[in-house]
Parts: sequence; structure tokens; C-alpha cells
Amino acid sequence: MKPLNFNIIKLTLCLVLGISIGEFSGLTIGVYVITTVILISFLVIFYFFARTNFKQNSLFGVVAFLCAISIGCLVYKIHDHTLDPSHYTHFNLENTSPHTFTLQINERLKPSTYYEKYTARVLAIDQRKSSGTLLLNIEKNPISKHYYTDDIMTGVFNFKTLSDPFNPYQFSYKAYLSKQQIFGQLVINEDQLLTLQSHPMSLQGYSDRLRRYINEKLSKHPFTKEQMAFINALFLGQRQDIEAETYQNYSNAGVVHILAISGLHVGILLMILQFVLSPLERFKHGKLVKILGCVLVLWIFAFIAGLSASVIRAVSMFTVLAVAINLKRPQNSYNTLAISMFFILLIKPRFLFDVGFQLSYLAVLGIISVQPMLYSVLVRPKNRLIRKLWETLTVTLSAQLGIFPLSLFYFHKFPLLFLISNLIIIPLLGFLLGLGLLVIGLAILNVLPDAIVWLFGVSIRWMNQFVAWIADRDMFVINHISFGLLEIVTAYFSIVVIVSLLKKPNGKKMVFLLLSIAMIQMAFLYRKQSSKHDEFIVFHKSKYSVIGINENKEITFYHNLKSLKNERIVDDYKTGSYTQTVFEDSLKSVYEYNGKIILRIDSMGIYSVKSHKPDIILLSNSPKINLERLIDSLTPEQIVADGSNYKSYVARWKATCIKRKLPFHNTNEKGAYILK
Repeated sequence: MKPLNFNIIKLTLCLVLGISIGEFSGLTIGVYVITTVILISFLVIFYFFARTNFKQNSLFGVVAFLCAISIGCLVYKIHDHTLDPSHYTHFNLENTSPHTFTLQINERLKPSTYYEKYTARVLAIDQRKSSGTLLLNIEKNPISKHYYTDDIMTGVFNFKTLSDPFNPYQFSYKAYLSKQQIFGQLVINEDQLLTLQSHPMSLQGYSDRLRRYINEKLSKHPFTKEQMAFINALFLGQRQDIEAETYQNYSNAGVVHILAISGLHVGILLMILQFVLSPLERFKHGKLVKILGCVLVLWIFAFIAGLSASVIRAVSMFTVLAVAINLKRPQNSYNTLAISMFFILLIKPRFLFDVGFQLSYLAVLGIISVQPMLYSVLVRPKNRLIRKLWETLTVTLSAQLGIFPLSLFYFHKFPLLFLISNLIIIPLLGFLLGLGLLVIGLAILNVLPDAIVWLFGVSIRWMNQFVAWIADRDMFVINHISFGLLEIVTAYFSIVVIVSLLKKPNGKKMVFLLLSIAMIQMAFLYRKQSSKHDEFIVFHKSKYSVIGINENKEITFYHNLKSLKNERIVDDYKTGSYTQTVFEDSLKSVYEYNGKIILRIDSMGIYSVKSHKPDIILLSNSPKINLERLIDSLTPEQIVADGSNYKSYVARWKATCIKRKLPFHNTNEKGAYILK
């Protein structure tokens, strides 16, 4: 039987479609409730009709699939927190007056240069019961304290909405947080906070306390700061202390996935448990005990790792797979994968739009569909060691093939040395996971020998050094790959055709292969042509001035930056606009674009123009000018202020423009200024 003939797979795909409709449609929850009730009623009627007549009605299947779609829409809307009348988005918070917030800490995030960051649940606003989650930014100071999960605090704060991206094609942190149902933030000083309660009340709170206890035990041993950060990331699900350079090295080496607990870690842990608990199968009911043992340990690991969304997702998926493996039903791997996805999405429908969720399932799908073919069809090594290496290589290739198009879409880079790095790292990761769990267990029992501490520390150091060595080979990392939705569809179509052709080649599949190659080429050509547009851009960059002129797919950046290399706004624009050719030059005083004259006035404050009058004035580097006099003298159509100006100057200029009824564009508020 072909895998896609399984009804659970079809129902799962229908559920996915329904959740997608719920995300992008504007229909109310009432519509979905009525639709779902009607469809379920028809489903029950057709079911009893089929039983009574001993005949399967084709309409039953159609209604079942429509019902799954409707349920997908409904569960998505049910999990929309903003539908709760007490949600903070229904309060009038966007005025300038502060409000009294009562908050409960959910999770500590990676801190920025100036702020400690948390997600916090809103309990009350101005003594009125409220709900919802927001971003909490607490200014750092030399004696800053950490807050922990379930801590309750109160204070008087100004609410702020999340900002849209300031520059074209920039990553939208606002959109990312909105997927997690976070729609606002508080930026506060620690002195404004009053802690009301500081003890755990939820599973996440007790998990947080356990992690702190483990860290306290580990701190008694000579682990370096780098090693402790790695232990927290690999076993406790906390990546906050991983240094940016280390993270970048793992990204460039193609192994960044090991720094976040995912399906890879849980899968390796399941393999270890399968091996360790295999002797139980010799006893009566041993298989049942083994299954229960595997599932129990997986969920204990999830608890220790903080019960985050990614951890719960991975453990849920491998719980189903563990049961299927031990019941000796590997032929239903697709079915098993679909069952786990169906129930996870039924409980947490917004996981569908989580990058980690998508990559995890595509990686597993790639492994179960491609790896057996690669392992058995291409080469069959006889040597046991070579066979294990070949197995690791084929697993890595299969997983990479499954996620390849989507990873290009999200990350726009491809490390060519990923095979070498994964071939070394994945076996080492299995060793580190086993040894690390032993280290944590012995540390809790206060019987951790120095020899094991040394071995574990050296293993981490060697792995980091190897990853850094791979990452230093810059020529093997392809960056700034432009890849859109159209390319994703054509790329996955090509992968399916290639895999099918390798399994059972014939002339018809060869024609489809040539067709898929042509489709990819056409997708790239279409994307390149459709993204072709000329524009003049004043980018937002704090303390600097950056101007771009894009003409005929060539962009020139005029700037006062130290270097354009690794400059995010440049890289994002180049990738998003499909621009291949980049030039740079120093800033000029006058620009002419599309019939408009743009005069840039810098800190010198010189604006004497005799030959022509400017249409647009660009203020940079806080010029000390009388804006009223300038407007009277030059009569511009618009004033633009970039990110290099003092905020006090910009506020004064804005007030003047409002007074004179002249359009004013502040890039610190409205983002980049774009002239088509």
C-alpha cells in the first residue's frame, strides 16, 4: 500500500489546510463553530447509514476531510488569545499615560546589550483582570538580578507596541512574536519593579527551579563558562549564554541545530534508551516495560529542558515513534509521523507556523523516505565501521535533502561542508548526550569524579574547536541566497522526482525530471524579473547615515560606516531584492533621482543652494540649523531625518514641520524612507 493512501495522512493534510485557512482568513470563530457542527452531524449520519447498509459511501470520506479542514480552522481560532475580552490588546494602552501592570514571568530570553529580556503573562492592568503575553525588557545595571519562571511582580509602566522592521527585507521581530501571540512590550528600569511572589506554581516553574539546582551542583566543579553555556543549551534548553561568535561558527559549519534541543537530540536519546533497555525484552511483559521506560525518560528529559514548545514538539513526535518502533510497525513510518503531527497540531495549531516544527518534520520525513534508498541502493559496505559511517552519512544527506529548500527560504545560506561537520558531530553528539546525562546525575548525587568532568569538558572543547575550524573556511559557505515560495514548491517537486527516479527509473520520470529543472529555472527568472524595481532609499541606521540607489539591479550604497562587510541592512537588501551587484561610495550633499532633487544637510549645517532648489531635505548628523528659516528659504516638499540625529533635535524638527504643515519622515519612527 502506498503511504499516501493512509487516511490519517489525508486527514492530517486537511487539518494543516484548515489551520492555514484560519491564519489567513478573516472569518469569525462563530462561522467555524457552525460549520464544524454541521459537518460533524453529516459525518455521523453517513457513518450510521454506511453501517446499516453495509456499504461504504464515498460521501463519508469527502465529509470527513471537510470536517478535518473545518476543525483546523476552529482550533486555530480557539487558540487565538486576542479573542478573550480581557486580553490586554482590548485595553486603551497606547496613550502616553502609564498603567499599573501585574505580571508573571514565563521565560527568560537571550539578553541584549542593554536589556534583560523575558516573556511575561499579564495578570492585571490597573487592578482589572487581564490576560495575554508580552515582552518585558529590563534595563541592565551592575547589580541586576535575574527573575525566574512564575515570579509575580507589579509596577507602573508605559506600554509600547512592537515596531515594524525599519529597513526593507529586514527580519520582522514583530511578526515573529505575533506568531507566539506577543503583541506588545514594556521597557522598564528594575527600580520600577516590586516582586510580590517568588516561588514556582506551574510545571515550568518547577522545571526552572530544577535547572537552577542542577546549575548550582555543576558550578562546584571546574567547568569553564563556555562549557556551562554548552551544558545549559544541550541538556537544559537554555541558550541565553551561548556567545554570538560560537553560535555563528555552528551556523556557518551547518550544525547550528545541535545548539537547540530538537528532534535530533531526542532521536539520539531514544536510540540510547533503546540500546540500554533492550535486555528487558527477555522478560515477560519486558517490551511493555521498555516502552514505558523510554517514554518516561523522554518526558523527564522534556521536563528538565524546560517544557518549551520545541522540546514538547520533539518529545511528542518521538513518543509516538517509540511506541511504533517497539510494536514492530516500521512499515507505517509515514502513518506514525502523521499521527504525531495530527495530535500535536490539534493541541497546538500555531506550531504549524513555527520554523522548528516545519524543519523537524521535514527532516524526519526525509530520513524515512530517502535514507533506506541511499543506504541500500547506492553502496552496501561490508566493513562494520564503514557501514556505520555510511549510515550516518546517508541519514545526514536525507535529513538535509528534506529541509534544504525551506532552510534556504528562511536562512539564505548553505554551508557546503555540512556533510563533513555532521559526519563528525552527530556521533560525538550521541557520546556527549550519554556522558552529559551521566555527569548531571552524578553531580546531583555529589559523586561526580574529576576524571569525568575533565573528559566531558575536553570533548566540548574539541567539538567547539572543530566547528570553529570548519566555520573559518568562508569560501565553503554560500551566503545571500534569494529563495522564495515559488522556488520552494519547484524545489520540493524536483526532490520528489529525483528520489522516485533513483528508486525506480523509467522514461516518464526522466521527462518529469527535465520538467522540474525547467520549472526551477522559470521560477528564478520570474522572481528576478518581478523583483526588478528602481528606488532611492534612506536606510535607518542608528548613529550612521546610509543611502542606497537601486537602478537596473545594481545598488550603490553611500555611507559613513566603517565597512559594508557583514552589515545586516546591506545583506538583507541584497538578498531580498535579488540584487547581485553592489557598489559603495562616500556620502554626497546632493542627489537627483526620478526628477527629484534631494539635499543632504550634515553637521556642518550648510545648505546654500544657488543653481536649483531641492524637493526633499535630508537631515543627518544633527545639524545645528534653524529649520523655520530653512523652510522659508528653500521651500522643500518634505523633510527627512535619518538615524544619525539626536532624538531631541528630531523631536524639535518634527514639531516645526507639524506647525508648518510640512510632511516629516523620521526613520526612527517610520523606518526607511523610500522614493520610487
